[in-house]
Amino acid sequence: MAVDTRKCEAAKQDLRQALAASGGNTKEKHVIGAIENLQVLNPTIAPTHSGTLLDSNWLLISAPNFPEAEQLPDGSFAYTLGRVAFNMFQPTQLKVVIKRVLQPVFLLGNGEQRSHDIIVEFTTIDESLPKLAGTVRTQGVCSPLNDTVLQVQFTGGTLAPQESTNIAEWQAVFGNQQSASRISWQEKLKSAFFRLMFGLVPTQGMNLETGEVAFSMKRSPKGRLEILYLDEELRITRGERGTVLVCERQ
Repeated sequence: MAVDTRKCEAAKQDLRQALAASGGNTKEKHVIGAIENLQVLNPTIAPTHSGTLLDSNWLLISAPNFPEAEQLPDGSFAYTLGRVAFNMFQPTQLKVVIKRVLQPVFLLGNGEQRSHDIIVEFTTIDESLPKLAGTVRTQGVCSPLNDTVLQVQFTGGTLAPQESTNIAEWQAVFGNQQSASRISWQEKLKSAFFRLMFGLVPTQGMNLETGEVAFSMKRSPKGRLEILYLDEELRITRGERGTVLVCERQ
């Protein structure tokens, strides 16, 4: 069945307007309705096998989905570094504001396996510290399970300064990657569990030249991601916990 281009463009405009009115909240009823209307008009029958249509440096245009968000008066979202980076980098309680979330998806040359990285660009907002701009990159891969569902697996992550950041100031804030000594025994037990189950290799210190800190997971769990809509402009996905994200092609 041919897709009505005018209806599709109107539905995308409705979705953008609903996102703007709701602060990017994909759980708001008008946003849910706009996504459902657009989903019916999806021009891509088998999005997980759609070749280069999947590939882009996707930009998140709905609200981030990290836990315990604080929405600031300007509409941006603040979190602790721990919530953005799965408690893998210190200091976990440092407050940061998310500037952009990007997802580069590109063919890796191994069948239909693609990259599934998540890049969070942030700035710190602790008044007692210099303002620093950094990036948390969660590294992952994905491959089709069926025509509409991807299998996703994360393999590690990095914390690094952006180019404009003073490297000495960055090292002063992020140079000590040893876990806080005052964490509870429950947290210590959880950390040991993750190391055993997922082959977690925690951070081994900072690269003093680049300011980068990294961790890896050798046996990370596999999840599912359903593609609700995909075309030359937008991608809408739903995760296993029902979280819906709207991305725009860059």
